[in-house]
Amino acid sequence: MNILSFDIEEWYIEKVFHGARQERYDMFERYLGEILDLLDKYKIKATFFVVGMMAADFPLVVRRIQERGHEIGCHSNCHTWLNRMDRKELYEDTFQAVNNLEQCVGQKIKCYRAPAFSIGQLNNWAFEVLAQCGIEYDASVFPAVRDFGGFADFSSQIPTLIRTKVGDIKEFPIVTTHLLGADLAFSGGGYFRFFPLWFVNYQIMKRRYNICYFHIGDLIPGSQKVMSKERYEEYFKEHGSLINRYKRHVKSNLGKKKAFDKMIKLIGSHDFMPIAQASKQIDWENCPMVEV
Repeated sequence: MNILSFDIEEWYIEKVFHGARQERYDMFERYLGEILDLLDKYKIKATFFVVGMMAADFPLVVRRIQERGHEIGCHSNCHTWLNRMDRKELYEDTFQAVNNLEQCVGQKIKCYRAPAFSIGQLNNWAFEVLAQCGIEYDASVFPAVRDFGGFADFSSQIPTLIRTKVGDIKEFPIVTTHLLGADLAFSGGGYFRFFPLWFVNYQIMKRRYNICYFHIGDLIPGSQKVMSKERYEEYFKEHGSLINRYKRHVKSNLGKKKAFDKMIKLIGSHDFMPIAQASKQIDWENCPMVEV
């Protein structure tokens, strides 16, 4: 079972943090079009986790994805890390995001992914808030240590039922591999850009469950300037020292030159499905269960 997912926030981030440059919007549109055509070529459907404000500010982009037959999930409203919010803030953010997306696409939003995989042990109450907002499936668990998020204590790397006081959440965690003394993801983000394609394919083929995740911004060649201190602190909500900004700049641009071509080859090498389809194939009564 291989799941394909994309996180869509670039248009909104460009508008809020980078000056709403038309040339960047045009580039995002072009790469999105190539991705949608690629998925059509291989008759693959994917889950696109979309920021709620995308539906408000760029509804045509969201509808374009839906009209090609792909599942629309929620990626928060304003791309704020969940571990930077309390319960009330998260409820308001999720409720607004789901409403924005449902008004845009005319369908119930059942699926969620937290920005930066920012649900962990210290804010696992977030699953209860998601259930309150009608979320049934989640793909926010990154079972390792990482910047801004990660849930190293999560005990499962296969689909898992998370039981809350409000209702159950069907969790689709990211998969990691143990390498050089650390648990590392291989199927998306900077990890996918860093590892050679043969290694990613090998890791996928040795498992019965995988979930790949991509951002359009990670697939566009070329390096943008190091963020200003003010923009860095507004976006990342941490001290914008030169070291922090430069480290983030390097991580964000590592391996971009070949990333899109690698993704094309990966998608052409495996069968993929969206989360909703995968969920129908799972015997949830016999899956691991975690109570929060």
